Amino acid sequence: MTARPVRPPSRFYPIVPDVAWLKRIVPLGVATVQLRIKAASEDEVRAQIDEGLAVCRAHDCDLIVNDYWQTAIDAGADFVHLGQEDLAAADLAAIRRAGLRLGISTHTDDELETALAADPYYVALGPIYETKLKVMAWAPQGLERIGEWKRRIGSLPLVAIGGLTPDRAGGVIAAGADSLAVITDFMTSPHPEARVALWLDWAQRQAFKSTDNSDQENTHAD
Repeated sequence: MTARPVRPPSRFYPIVPDVAWLKRIVPLGVATVQLRIKAASEDEVRAQIDEGLAVCRAHDCDLIVNDYWQTAIDAGADFVHLGQEDLAAADLAAIRRAGLRLGISTHTDDELETALAADPYYVALGPIYETKLKVMAWAPQGLERIGEWKRRIGSLPLVAIGGLTPDRAGGVIAAGADSLAVITDFMTSPHPEARVALWLDWAQRQAFKSTDNSDQENTHAD
């Protein structure tokens, strides 16, 4: 089997709690999704990751496994996401040997330095806005912080997370984010699939804008 080229996280990057949710939204055209499983047995985690990988590979979607880096290695996953506590406990050498690309959560300057030292595939910053999903230890970062983070990480993809909605998405991208990780906005919607479709339409329009801007720059350069 020919390996797919590594691509950055897509503009719309949904996070789901189980494979049932993943099976609902990936066929809609999602290109990057994170499986964030909580409170499950080791066997259940492995079964969900295996099934999630099968679904994502059938739809050309990148599956990012949250936290369970050893199970991700065993299952043959390509991507893993770690928070700071899990990063401190993880065997980074084993993750590198397995070829997993690593996304890392950051909230503070010190956490960003820790993340960059781990040679990440992307850096996540949050919460950008107040979030309803859980009580956070950090105040909302705001748009200015996105620009600061992007200047510091350079060409690495920057994933914004926390309180994101389609109405706020344009400002977050303009501030410097490359990808928007979204949970509550579509999961609490009366019609989650329709909400995901709205996000995918937004992401596609963003892609067209990027292409148009690139073409204009090339024309000016000529």
